[in-house]
Amino acid sequence: MRTYCYVLLLMIWSLWSCSSSSDVPVPTPEPPEPGLSEGFHSIPEDTLRDNEESKIIFKAPKSSALYGYTGDVYAHIGVVEGSNWLYVPAEWDENIAKCKMVKEENNVWSLTLSPTLRTWFGATANDPISKVGVVVRSADGLKKGQDADYFFPVKDNMGNVTITEQPLPDGVIEGINIINSTTVTLVFYDLDKQGRRKDAVYVIGDFNDWTISNSSLMKRDESAGCWWLTLTGLDASTEYAFQYYVKSSDGNMRLADPYTEKVLDPDDQYIPASTYPNLRTYPADKTNGIISTFKIQSTPYNWQVTNFEITDKNNLVIYELLLRDFSATGDLAGALAKLDYLKSLGVNVIELMPVQEFEANDSWGYNPDFFFAMDKAYGTKEQYKNFIDECHKKGIAVILDVVYNHAVTKFPYVQMYWNSEAGKPSVDNPWFNTDAPHPFSVFNDFNHESPVVRKYVKRNLKFLCNEYKFDGFRFDLAKGFTQNSSDENTASRYDASRVVILKDYHSAVMEANPKACVILELFTDENEEKVFGQAGMKMWRNVNYAYGQSAMGWTESSAFTALTTQGTTMPFGSWVGYMESHDEEREAYRQSTYGNGVLKTDLSAKMKQLQVNAAFFFTVAGPKMLWQFGELGYDVSIDENGRTGKKPLHWEYYDVPERRALHDTYAKLIKLRFDHPELFASSVVMSWQVAITDWTGGRFITLQSADGKKVVVAGNFTNENRSINVPFPTTGIWTEYMSNTTLDVNGVSQTISIPANEFRLYTSF
Repeated sequence: MRTYCYVLLLMIWSLWSCSSSSDVPVPTPEPPEPGLSEGFHSIPEDTLRDNEESKIIFKAPKSSALYGYTGDVYAHIGVVEGSNWLYVPAEWDENIAKCKMVKEENNVWSLTLSPTLRTWFGATANDPISKVGVVVRSADGLKKGQDADYFFPVKDNMGNVTITEQPLPDGVIEGINIINSTTVTLVFYDLDKQGRRKDAVYVIGDFNDWTISNSSLMKRDESAGCWWLTLTGLDASTEYAFQYYVKSSDGNMRLADPYTEKVLDPDDQYIPASTYPNLRTYPADKTNGIISTFKIQSTPYNWQVTNFEITDKNNLVIYELLLRDFSATGDLAGALAKLDYLKSLGVNVIELMPVQEFEANDSWGYNPDFFFAMDKAYGTKEQYKNFIDECHKKGIAVILDVVYNHAVTKFPYVQMYWNSEAGKPSVDNPWFNTDAPHPFSVFNDFNHESPVVRKYVKRNLKFLCNEYKFDGFRFDLAKGFTQNSSDENTASRYDASRVVILKDYHSAVMEANPKACVILELFTDENEEKVFGQAGMKMWRNVNYAYGQSAMGWTESSAFTALTTQGTTMPFGSWVGYMESHDEEREAYRQSTYGNGVLKTDLSAKMKQLQVNAAFFFTVAGPKMLWQFGELGYDVSIDENGRTGKKPLHWEYYDVPERRALHDTYAKLIKLRFDHPELFASSVVMSWQVAITDWTGGRFITLQSADGKKVVVAGNFTNENRSINVPFPTTGIWTEYMSNTTLDVNGVSQTISIPANEFRLYTSF
């Protein structure tokens, strides 16, 4: 019976199939659903939609840390714009029900974004969403579904846009262009290495209530590689905040203008009003990310000193200063109150550690994100100018430590061409290398062979000279200004490309201020440093180890001969020697930790030994640098509170007799340099005995100027009183400079008793 029925059904099916028309679909059985593959998936498809419900699924492969995991699983998730994760519901270590994933079966978890993706995140209706990032993790955060973050593309409802092609208006350049009292033209460069642009760029800000619309869409000049938009009807007295909203198939982003002279940042809330008065509140209800600003009508600064210049670049005494750690307020106002102290010390240059806008508010400054803006953590634009002006009034030049080797990810040109999966600049970024070719870089490494980078840096250098009247620059990590691959063993070799790049930047500075001083943190082959010296540049010269050894009372590696260009191929005065810098451990701390005998325990002995060091440092020709508070025997380790962390103030050291004696020795030695510059000129004849073998019998320096002035320095670096045979070039009456006592010298060698850890400095005048 069953066979008969089955045959009958087949006959009926056959007749129906033959008689049916060709446009009638033939039902076929659906194939069985294949098993879910490993990794991330979404329903209904692997492209999320911003105004629909979406379901994210993760199936752990056997290699996953979550494979076989039976505990709760959470999603760390957010809308991705550039390198920023936005609308993140919970921090990494925060477990909330909204982000808890549902276990579908063993090793498979899901999260439903409902009722729509946009509303689940709480994103505004005007915010295009192009990418969602997700990390699947265990409840304790110790296990991840996969090592790399995963990114889902999102189809938003903004639709396609029509770009207007139109040449740039005459006379405008990249950045913010003030046209008249009501008009500003914004110009934004956008071309990757392949000559491709983003899909569209909008201007959002106070003037359009931060709205993305056709009226905020920028025009395009393909020949210039720039977007541009002219804003009209503006109020000249209003400070406007704005961003570029960049729309792209590889992710949308909000960017500040790379040329802005002031930014607004969520961290601004932590800047005291006493440091930056009337700083406007960051508009967190309107946007996210760093914001640029402009004001059409700004009060010009009235410079009191308009013709300051460095007169002798070979006789500089530089005070390296970190504003954060120099005063109780840690800002420009605090440093300004201490200028008389620096003037009395006698320095003629202040070298400010980086103050161009850096990430967060508490930093050494080597993490820059905007180069035309001064960091608000130290004060206003007017205060920066006033500080430099007041320094000039006192005869003190101001050199800025600039960081062009790298930038942090918040810098717009890093974000524009960013590989989110790899967490570094994309291969098409025309500004930054995907990976630094040298071993010293941090953050994102600039490609200084790129024309757009060279143009930007040179414009910035000229701006700093003209707008702020900086008297020169110290280039941080100048060794990294190359595209030639190297390792720690080869990076210091002569690099012709690096020579061309740095000389190009030096020429830009000289064009803006022919009297400016350019200092390179280079530490390369002498053949390369010589080229820069011949071009008029200076190089940092680190003799910290030798002077640190002598400070502690140890003879090993304590020779001072590396301090001077004498006996080298280097041009006279091309090395800026230093016993300490921000990068080095403090000599006084080393004494207290590793000192020999009394140099570890006795404050008087320690400070006297540092005075002997100073005598064998400041009496040598060529530029010199001291790191702040070295003149007071500052003895807090560089690693206190973390290497770059804030250090405690000890201005009370000035009132401690032993430390005050060190300060006064610094001041008197510096005064000698400026009272008698002929002793530190290129014509001076210097001989010295400062080798390891000279330790026990005493170390000596002899100076003879072209006009016949003579100086003899004798130092006892040991912990014992000694009678030392001091060599004198001539007999007669000599004056001990520090005590103003006289000595009748009756032979070319005179025995003088010099107490332990002391020196004598004799002059023939």
